Amino acid sequence: MRLFVLILFSLAFFSSCKESTLSVEESKAILNTPKYYHEAMQQLTDVIVHDIFSPPVASRIYAYPNIAAYEILAQDKKEWKSLKGQLNGFNGISQAKNASKLSLECAAMVAFLEISKNLIFSEDKILDFKANWKQELDSLGVAPLVWQESEAYGLQVASEIMAWVNLDRYKETRSAPKFNITDKEGEWKPTPPAYMEGIEPHWREIRTMVLKNLDEFKPSPPPPFDVTQGSEFYKLTMEVKDAVTNATTEHKEIASFWDCNPYVMNQTGHMMFASKKITPGGHWMGIAAIASKKKDLDFTASSNAYAMTAIALFDAFISCWDEKYRSNLIRPETVINNHFEETWKPILQTPPFPEHTSGHSVISTAAATVLTQIFGDDFDYVDDVEVRYGLPKRSFTSFLQASDEAAISRLYGGIHYMPAINDGVAQGKKIGKYIIENVSTQ
Repeated sequence: MRLFVLILFSLAFFSSCKESTLSVEESKAILNTPKYYHEAMQQLTDVIVHDIFSPPVASRIYAYPNIAAYEILAQDKKEWKSLKGQLNGFNGISQAKNASKLSLECAAMVAFLEISKNLIFSEDKILDFKANWKQELDSLGVAPLVWQESEAYGLQVASEIMAWVNLDRYKETRSAPKFNITDKEGEWKPTPPAYMEGIEPHWREIRTMVLKNLDEFKPSPPPPFDVTQGSEFYKLTMEVKDAVTNATTEHKEIASFWDCNPYVMNQTGHMMFASKKITPGGHWMGIAAIASKKKDLDFTASSNAYAMTAIALFDAFISCWDEKYRSNLIRPETVINNHFEETWKPILQTPPFPEHTSGHSVISTAAATVLTQIFGDDFDYVDDVEVRYGLPKRSFTSFLQASDEAAISRLYGGIHYMPAINDGVAQGKKIGKYIIENVSTQ
């Protein structure tokens, strides 16, 4: 018995010695997997949902960490190009000086987590993720030198990226005046049940990533407000009302699947509480993850997919919000309640910002256009992003099929007129095409 115990002790001892004495190259091999990156992306999405960030702000949170990760990984790959000079105001990052001693993949993860931590509220959740990840690396025997060198470089890049981040005018918009709501007919008014103020009315002032002139992507204006029976606006309003009244089970499922409203409020008597949901951008970042895993992309290729999708979402939100607060159009729910049926309700809860154009239509189409460029036209996949939020999977034969469904879901849900949807799709296509034509990573 004593001999058996001694043998077990010896095996455990030599095993632990082996784990703690991995070479630099062996350590790099362990770190050279996108597994941890995909997990970090999901953690970031979970924090965004937990902290209830608005869709435009969430797009900003996704963009910068993924750009940092991509820049670190692309620096020693001949097939990948830096984004330096391709993004507005971005002058690149310092190159790794001790590349032989560190893992660029580890440094990319560190930078991703550090920047993410700086952009959200629940910093402890990111720090806990990093600690658990480090603990796993230790258990696998990653050399302390590799971790130390990688972390130091990752933090250096994070600091450089944050200097760029801090110039995007986000901080200035935090103290900008609230949106002024008027009694003018046809202009946007807060909607039930929470009657929240307009979200991010100054988002158009944020520095874009690629777009140079927002006026180039300005959509057609919405039809003039006119509730006279037979007018174009009247017909569009009745179309929304009828879509809800005649909604099929499939239409309701589509509306629910693409809801992605982080501001849904539930009312019970005098009590009101929020249901936390993924943002539209978060849904598309999840689709980028699905595609990357299905194609078994390596770390750098995965970071390219994430970064390009995030860039498209970021600029699409700015362009869309530019139009929303310019046209400042009233939502269908308000028009129907005030002029036609006081008790009418949409299937989805109306988000707290003006009508035209549809944010889902713009950002989904922009993201789908970029993803199509990366993965191809006929990329079929199963979208299980919403499963963790209690919704079933849906299958798609292409990204553009999915974006078209996301767009029309806003009519099915009763929260947008068709021009907001159609013009939003056109706006998103134009943005996605512009990004493809002006940003090259390969």
